[in-house]
Amino acid sequence: METLCRTYWFPLYAYLRRKGTSAHQAEDLVQAFFARLLEKRDFNSADPHKGKFRSYLLAGLNHFVANQYARDHAQKRCPTQTPIALGAVNAENRYELEPSFQLSPEKLFEKQWALTLIDRTLRRLQDEHARADKNQLFDQLKLTLTAAKDAVPYRQIAEKLGMTEGAIKTAVHRLRKRCRQLLREEIAHTVADESQIDEEIRDLFNALGQ
Repeated sequence: METLCRTYWFPLYAYLRRKGTSAHQAEDLVQAFFARLLEKRDFNSADPHKGKFRSYLLAGLNHFVANQYARDHAQKRCPTQTPIALGAVNAENRYELEPSFQLSPEKLFEKQWALTLIDRTLRRLQDEHARADKNQLFDQLKLTLTAAKDAVPYRQIAEKLGMTEGAIKTAVHRLRKRCRQLLREEIAHTVADESQIDEEIRDLFNALGQ
């Protein structure tokens, strides 16, 4: 649970910022919300049949922020709370890179959740290639993950890597397959059961198209 909190804190931060909360307050509120969530183990009350983890977090944050006690203690955290390393140093810089100011706070939250999910998937994919001493192959092939099949420059990539065009096609096929597997694994951590994975993929990629 703490790993999920550290991973998906930024969509909540972006959500609060889009609602007009200051950068400092948004960081403090998300920090305090997660600290309370873990300390009180409030996530045990979540009903998996009522929504996905991202929906549960957003509803929980809204309830937390709306509570006067939470607002009073957002900047003066209880000494018993253990701060979570959220990696928020560049949070505001990341937020300012978001150009879609027409998005509602809820739509921005969903978009940032999807981007975080994809980033985590790609990092795992890159780490696997690094462990196999295939960094150069990954660097050349990673852009093919988002390219249409008929738009992949197989011949150019093959020439750069000193491989055959057929070998590159096979490598691209394997890379895409492994990427899909890792994406499903990441989503599986945030839904109640595997039957929700395909629905979550559709929802999140729709969010990216906003």
